Amino acid sequence: MLKFVTFLPQTSPLLANIKIVLVETSHPGNIGGVARAMKNMGLTNLALVAPKIFPSAEATSRASGADELLANARLCATLTEAIDDCSLVIGASARSRTISWPEIEPRACPALINILPADARVAIVFGRENSGLKNHELDLCQYLLRIPCNPKYSSLNLAAAVQVVSYELFLAYGDTSQNAIGDRGLDPLATAEQMEAFYTHLLETIADIGFLHPDKSNSIMRRLRRIFNRTHLDTKELDILRGILRYAQNHNK
Repeated sequence: MLKFVTFLPQTSPLLANIKIVLVETSHPGNIGGVARAMKNMGLTNLALVAPKIFPSAEATSRASGADELLANARLCATLTEAIDDCSLVIGASARSRTISWPEIEPRACPALINILPADARVAIVFGRENSGLKNHELDLCQYLLRIPCNPKYSSLNLAAAVQVVSYELFLAYGDTSQNAIGDRGLDPLATAEQMEAFYTHLLETIADIGFLHPDKSNSIMRRLRRIFNRTHLDTKELDILRGILRYAQNHNK
């Protein structure tokens, strides 16, 4: 039976210094969805600027286990208050502006953060669901963050937008070690010597069973080598294949 072992990501110091700020969120369910997205990616610092309804049972329900982010969320009256401890403020917006702002995409956020001292705090600000951030709020931001998407349908749900940005931050700063699935990695990979012994055995077997034409042996074996080399066989898998070859040889006698 396969066993699935999940290693829970640990929040890194850099992720702990990144704050997600939501401005005047209308729907409490979106706040819960954002909390869930944040916890998925190891972010824990949430600030809410004048939310329409909070706390809310709907927010808690949508958080799906990220209740502690809601309980610890900082409630602020203004955006200025929410970002007062931050050295870098990035405002997310899908709307075009009359005056150009320095623009970045989510994948570029880590490069900006890496320039800062390790203990510097960063705010990524998301505006209202229907109208985004206002110009006077963007005045408080050093960069305008845009998420590339289909230009014919560029409307992203608030939680989805936070998920995209959080994902890029997690890739840069989180624990991205692979989950252990089944028995992967328990047996060492086959060595070059073991693989050469296997190929010799394979050539002998396909000749014994009459599959191999002498004039095409080099071409066939080269293709078979390419197939097995791509798979990076471990020693247990190689033993199984050698067993099949021995059975085929004995069966052909």
